[in-house]
Formats: sequence, C-alpha cells, structure tokens
Amino acid sequence: MIGADAIIKCLEAEGVSTVFGYPGVAICPFFNSILDSDIKTVLIRTEQNAAHAASGVARMTGRPGVCAVTSGPGATNVITGIATAFADSIPMICITGQVNSELLGSDVFQEADITGAVESFVKYSYLVKNVNDIPRVFREAFYIANTGRKGPVLIDIPIDIQNATIKNFHYPEEVNLRTYKPTVKGHAVQIKKVIKELERAKRPIICAGGGVLLSEAEEELRSFAEEHGIPVVSTMMGIGVMPTEHPLYYGMVGNNGKTYANRAMNESDLLIMVGARVADRAVSQPDLITRNKVLVHIDVDPAEIGKNAGPSIPLVGDAKHIFQDFQKEEFDCNYEEWLTTLNEYRSTMEKKRTPNPDYVDPAAFITRLSEKMQEDGVYVADVGQNQIWSCGYHIVKKGKFLTSGGMGTMGYSIPAAMGAKTAAMDKQVIAVCGDGSFQMSMMELATIRQHNIPVKIIVLKNNYLGMVREYQHYTYKDHYSVVDLSGSPDLEKLSAAYDIPYLRLNNMEHVDEILDAFLAEDNTMLLECLIDPMDLVK
Repeated sequence: MIGADAIIKCLEAEGVSTVFGYPGVAICPFFNSILDSDIKTVLIRTEQNAAHAASGVARMTGRPGVCAVTSGPGATNVITGIATAFADSIPMICITGQVNSELLGSDVFQEADITGAVESFVKYSYLVKNVNDIPRVFREAFYIANTGRKGPVLIDIPIDIQNATIKNFHYPEEVNLRTYKPTVKGHAVQIKKVIKELERAKRPIICAGGGVLLSEAEEELRSFAEEHGIPVVSTMMGIGVMPTEHPLYYGMVGNNGKTYANRAMNESDLLIMVGARVADRAVSQPDLITRNKVLVHIDVDPAEIGKNAGPSIPLVGDAKHIFQDFQKEEFDCNYEEWLTTLNEYRSTMEKKRTPNPDYVDPAAFITRLSEKMQEDGVYVADVGQNQIWSCGYHIVKKGKFLTSGGMGTMGYSIPAAMGAKTAAMDKQVIAVCGDGSFQMSMMELATIRQHNIPVKIIVLKNNYLGMVREYQHYTYKDHYSVVDLSGSPDLEKLSAAYDIPYLRLNNMEHVDEILDAFLAEDNTMLLECLIDPMDLVK
C-alpha cells in the first residue's frame, strides 16, 4: 500500500462518498488510487468551486465535505473557497498535492507554500512529511474540522509521500490532542444565571446564528422558545433555525434585515445571542445591544465571546447541549404583553415595495417560488441584491437556506447547490443568483451536465452588479463606476450550448405558469428573470 492508497482508506473510514476536485501531476497518485474505491469523484471546472461544493455537502450532512486539488495554482485557486468556509464555520477537508519533499523551498514548477498562504483562515493545516503519519493526520483533521467551532482543515501532501510505501496502515479510533479540548457542556452556574434572568425579564429575545444549525440544535431551541413563549430573531446564517412563518419568529436582524426584528432586539431587556459572532452585518453598533439590557452570549468558541460586545453572562458550550440543559430547568414567566407589542411591530413596520410592473418583482417572485417549492427543499442564495431579497422573502418551511454570510463570496450558489444535491439527491435544490454572480460560476454548467447533478438555477438578471450599483446610488448620487454588465452572454443560447432546458420570465404576468413548468422538470433547468435594473433592496 502506498500513501495515496492510505488516503483513500482514511476517507472511506470517515464515510466520505464524494470528492470534488481538479487533478494535476502533484495530486495524480491520489486520483489514481481513488479509482479502486467506491468514492465518487466530481471534476469541477475551477478549484474555488471544489471548496464551495464541499461546503454544500457539509451543510447538508453535518460532516466535513472533501475537495482535492493539485499544487501551485490549483492550491492557490481554492483559497477563496476555504476562506468562505472558514468565515461561516463550515467543516471541510481540503487535500492539496505538493511537489517532491526534497524540492520544497526551491521555487520549482507549481510550488506554492499553501500551508503558509492559508494560515489565517484554516482551523488547522498539515504538511505531511512521513507517509506513516497519514492515518493519524487524517483522523485528527476530520476530528478538528467537525468539533468545537467547526471549520476547514488543509492537508498538503508532497507527491513522493503519496507514492511512498506505508508499512502498517492502522486508522486510529480515538483522537487525543493535548492542546485541543473544545468545551461542549455549558457551565451549570452560568446556565442557572440565564434562567434567573429569564424569570426577571419582561422583554426577552433569542438571536439565533449559524452556530445553532451547525450544532443541529434547531429542535431544542425551537421547543424551548415555544414552551416559554420567547420570541426569536436570527442572523443571516441563522435563517432556517425557525420556520419563516412561525408565530415566534420575527425575521433576520442587521443592516439588511427586518426593521421590526432590529427594533425587537434593541427594545429587549434580555438578549440571548446563540451561535452568532455579533458581527457588523448583523449588529452594526455593538454598544446598542449591551445598553439597558442583559446580554447573554452563548458560543462554542470562547474567542468570540466578548470580542465585539461585552456580555453580562458569557456561556461557553455547544448550543445543542446548552438548550437541552435549559429545557431541564423549571421557571415561571409570562411574555404575552411583549409578544403583543412585537406582533404589532410586525404588522405595521413591514416595508411596502412599489415594483415596476414591466419587470419581475424579485420580492414577490421569491415568495411565490417558496410557496411552490417542496417543504424540505433547499434554497441556495448567492451574494448581492439576490441574497438580500432571498433573505427577506424566501419562506423556509422544513428545508434549508444556504448562502455565503461572513465572506460574501459571489459565485457560491451554483457549486454549493451542486454539493447539496450530491449529498441529498432526494431533495429539491435550487440556486438563486444574479447575473454577475452567475458569470463567476457558469463554467460549472459543464460539471452539472457531465455528472448529471439535477440542480435548478434561477438568474435574476438586471445587467448590473446590483448591490454595488445600489451603494453607488446612495453614496455617490448615481455616479456609477464599473458596475455595468454589458457584454453578458445570451442565457438562452448558453443553456442550449450545454443542452440545458431554459425558461424566461419577463414580468409577473405568467409567474405561476413558468414556475410550475420550472419546478416540474426533473433535470437541471435554467430560469432567467428580468429585473428592473434600478430596483433597490432598501
């Protein structure tokens, strides 16, 4: 057995079913060995998207997605995908080929110090120097990626190590890292303090972040909120923790969130932030969420607690375990008056849009799409105006809402949707993007066709980089610069070139008919929706 064979054995031991990648000489031993495995390989068309696809797998399965690329430009191309996963705490294993060990540091062909290059946005990285270390390294990597605050781990393997003979392959059953002991259980004293504050509070609110989904604590949080009548808001990454139309859910907070959600958070006297970083997009003025209220910050990563806002009660631990402990506590509370106030805010503060009837209204379109989607359908939003409209108007029922939150990486939706669909072929998966973000990943239409991944794609087309144009509209008084997308491809002809069925929606007149045809198609289909170029999110 050689090192490359050992890598495959490790992946099999971890239950990996798909590897997204792009080969090159430095990673060829790995891709040669994988031919003797049942693990499926998907040839991606650009390396960044291999990481995005692996992210889609991770977010569907709760286990690390895997991508593999070659050295040099292959490795550097995947960096944005790794950074995107790191920003949203998505577990991932990224395998990179490397030049011969003896040539490291010689600046030979396609050599790049990838472990050094990714240092600031991986959870950990390895440069394998001994073939016998491969089982230990992979066992540790999967453990690190999927415990504590989850994230990407990079494993860089020189080609000579891949080809070297391994003496005794033994995959470790346990991992014991002296310097890595993530806290899972919340401190009992801190939990009691939170319960006491809930008894005192008149206006409590829970703000759920992506960490709730990563710890699979949706049921625990939801049942706790329902049992005690506690209202819930979410960050962008927390969308899906509560069904959108749940009576206790008041929408997404932040500078692009619901006005009434922000008001609810500001007027609360007890704010429980769980699995959220208190980042600028969700909380533009952190001092406001500590003013005249008790702030409880629950996070598995102690480095996040107090980083942007000082909590009254810090509580380190995994959200699932902590809410299970909360449920064991008995306390008296009545927040009916607070809920009545919030319901009034929700009914009177919803923004009224005045869409141009000559075009598709993205807000109404996304709502209609949501109503027609399968209950457990997966909606993958890209970045830009399409993302903000999706956050505001998509209705999550029992499915998932995926997007790039922390990094805001354009081009995320199509490869992430491919990964999500690969991991759950029985689910309806729809990627929604703008014409700018679509063109960052449209080469993956070839991957979709080659590997028969039936993802549905919606392109909201306005011929602009809409979010930047909107910023220039407000900031520079319509003094636009480098946002015009003239020269973009004819999507009908592009779809035909890839032999993908195509539909077009010019306005809202035939929206039901077009959506029914779009959703009835079992295979991949592209739907182009013409949006008013001057439409605004705000």
